[in-house]
Amino acid sequence: MTGTFVGMPAFPTAAREALADTQLRHNLAHATGVIRGKRAAVVGEVENWEDLRLAGAAVKDRALRDLDEQLVRLEESLTARGAVVHWARDAEEANRIVIDVARAHAVDEVVKVKSMVTQEIGLNEALEAAGVAAWETDLAELIVQLGGDLPSHILVPAIHRNRAEIREIFLRRMGEVGRPAPDDLTDEPAVLAGAAREHLREKFLRARMAVSGANFAIADTGTLVVVESEGNGRMCLTLPEVLVSIVGIEKVVPSWAELDPLIRLLPRSSTGERMNPYTSTWTGISPGDGPQEVHVVLLDNGRTRALADDVGRQALRCIRCSACLNVCPVYERTGGHAYGSVYPGPIGAILNPLLKGTGDPQTDSLPYASSLCGACFEACPVRIDIPEVLVHLRSKVVDSHREDRIPKPEAIAFRGAAWAFADERRLGRLEKLSGVAGKVLRRRSPVVGRIPGPGAAWTDARDLPAPPTESFREWWNRTDGGKADG
Repeated sequence: MTGTFVGMPAFPTAAREALADTQLRHNLAHATGVIRGKRAAVVGEVENWEDLRLAGAAVKDRALRDLDEQLVRLEESLTARGAVVHWARDAEEANRIVIDVARAHAVDEVVKVKSMVTQEIGLNEALEAAGVAAWETDLAELIVQLGGDLPSHILVPAIHRNRAEIREIFLRRMGEVGRPAPDDLTDEPAVLAGAAREHLREKFLRARMAVSGANFAIADTGTLVVVESEGNGRMCLTLPEVLVSIVGIEKVVPSWAELDPLIRLLPRSSTGERMNPYTSTWTGISPGDGPQEVHVVLLDNGRTRALADDVGRQALRCIRCSACLNVCPVYERTGGHAYGSVYPGPIGAILNPLLKGTGDPQTDSLPYASSLCGACFEACPVRIDIPEVLVHLRSKVVDSHREDRIPKPEAIAFRGAAWAFADERRLGRLEKLSGVAGKVLRRRSPVVGRIPGPGAAWTDARDLPAPPTESFREWWNRTDGGKADG
């Protein structure tokens, strides 16, 4: 299963490198601050916002509770309207289905709607290996693709780039893969968008096959829904002859009526808009209108694993709005690349481990990429209690190492603490030794410097006070507290 950027170090190492990049931190702070402000303004307009959050969470929970029935109904509805439905256990199966469709039509290029799930399964790389070029058509995704980069945000994949960097990428790379950027290109946003529009137009008009994801899939009618801001998705969904949509099985919604709260929550939480500029819906095949061959790949890729987790399954409510990223103090300082995952930020810190399970050092580090401040839960439009899931996943990581032949330093420390606290006399003797050490150390400084060994990482980021010269037990016996106890 994919979903993790291969070769990325564990979060603490990657985060330390990201923190040293002052330009990255400036870009992130500016962009997330703007998005937070826009979101706060439009959310503040809704008097019953909390009721809307509760309604959205209830819709997703109902769909997940009856997921097997909802998926069968979705398949029946899609098939009745002329779509071909495929089931994919993992990334390899999903990629093979898309490649087979491309080969059946002898296409050597496809245009793509922005899709997290296609990044999750590594579709672009799989298509390239099969001799098929995949062109990203979302502006931010195009920037990332042309720059040979990785996305760092769910909604704004190029959030870590500024305008000057984007101009340089366009001038350097556009001509190598299609229509070049004009020589007089400036870094004005409208000018950059215009260059991207001209570059992509020839690809839209030439492509015979498109690939999309879906924000929602309505079981009652077999309708897929994509919301976007630029219109590139609308071009991909209407112009090509063949359309393949890869849909995570958790995207199912029972009915149009239950789509309502979700479609109101998503734009306000993601782009800070009252509604999405483009909401595209398609239901199978319409003769003479749009793609005349439609394939839908229903993807598991670890989702049933997450569904089986009583605490973690709430992560499958996620509607990919990225609100949790924009309020997270950790994400704002490290960016998305540090998470080493297609899904960065707080939701990525729980979603990737839930999809993959424990055992990989990089994935196991993600539940610790949080201060547990709770801002993500307050921002989440479908009320995913991310801090609760983070703590739950941390316990799973710890449990997975209980049988290790060589225990981790923290395990040894806790075993030592358990041994000391298990016997009153033993604890008393240790307290006296600690007091002696405290008297010696406090002659030099009230703070212990960097300590060697396993404790080094802890004291690198914190001040460790010298032990007190008197334990609580000694103080109690010396004062009136001890006399009252007697």
